[in-house]
Amino acid sequence: MNLEELRKKVNDIDDQIVDLFVERMKVASGIAGAKAESNLPVLDMRRENAVLQRVMEHAGEEFELYTKTLYHTMFDVSRSYQAGLLIKDTPLSAEILKNIENPLMEFPRKAVVACQGTEGSYAERACSRLFDIPNTMFFRNFENVFHAVETGLCQYGVLPIENSSAGSVTEVYDLMVRHKFYIVKSLKLHINHALLAKQGTDFSKIKEIISHEQALSQCSEFLKSLPNVKITIFENTATAAKYVAESDRDDIAAISSPECAKLYGLQILNHDIQNNQNNYTRFICIAKNMEIYAGSNKISLMLSVSHKPGSLYQMIGKIACRGFNLCKLESRPIPGRDFEFRFYFDLDASVFSSDVITLLKDMELAADEFSFLGCYSEII
Repeated sequence: MNLEELRKKVNDIDDQIVDLFVERMKVASGIAGAKAESNLPVLDMRRENAVLQRVMEHAGEEFELYTKTLYHTMFDVSRSYQAGLLIKDTPLSAEILKNIENPLMEFPRKAVVACQGTEGSYAERACSRLFDIPNTMFFRNFENVFHAVETGLCQYGVLPIENSSAGSVTEVYDLMVRHKFYIVKSLKLHINHALLAKQGTDFSKIKEIISHEQALSQCSEFLKSLPNVKITIFENTATAAKYVAESDRDDIAAISSPECAKLYGLQILNHDIQNNQNNYTRFICIAKNMEIYAGSNKISLMLSVSHKPGSLYQMIGKIACRGFNLCKLESRPIPGRDFEFRFYFDLDASVFSSDVITLLKDMELAADEFSFLGCYSEII
């Protein structure tokens, strides 16, 4: 047989496979109804394992692993379809649906906003990008920002969550589980670091450089060129700049923004010392209550799954089956539970889609712990 004849044969086989797949899904619908009558869960692992063993044996040794892969996908699709038929509204889905009945149309122009650090910080720059007229309140650490929003002291809070060079801000991720909040907006802010010192300082005299650990990490190549200089972690880049300005030392410098040089009357010893000139930090804007604005197209979730083989794979499979993009997956250890992790998912999806609501209900019921962190849009 020539190539065209073989392709025609494959097309004929594909038609048969699709017909049988559709028939299988219709039977799965009947199974979903039977499970609902008996109050049984969608997932039946013993049944799936039995089917796998049978079809792998039927396929023979040459094709058994390919058959296993095929049927794992088939199970994911079947479970997703059954979940859409079976799962009723949950308190979370009801709250989301209530919020999007009359979606908020315009993000506030002015608000009282909490951020970590002091005047001149990158978080303050992020506030100015998110709000036209922010009334910014500064706090010493990230936890106090969460607390200010949670208690209603501030309407919103702005927090860094990841950097394109240094990775995730793990402290913020670890604090998320301890506070009740929703993400209502996010922002990618271009970051350019400079080395700042008091006016008239000679670069060769610098003995100590201070800054936030993320900034130090983002400037690691520059710092490697100064092996004899002491590196000290500060709580914030702007705080470090302010400390240098108020210090009576002439041998100390801070890694901070060029704006802080103007703000605190400092001299720029070196410009653009970050490892990567395409250096961005992603900030999230949080609120106490759920706020979903028209045009929101990103979803963040926090969840944990049972500590069993395949649990995370099955959760990701639910997303893949419905064709949504998982754009970030972060894991953090759960304190007190050896080698167990809490996962943070970012999806390119919107709760204005009924398929997304079904997916969220399915994931919520399958997870050991599940938190919807928000549906929002991102400024770039």
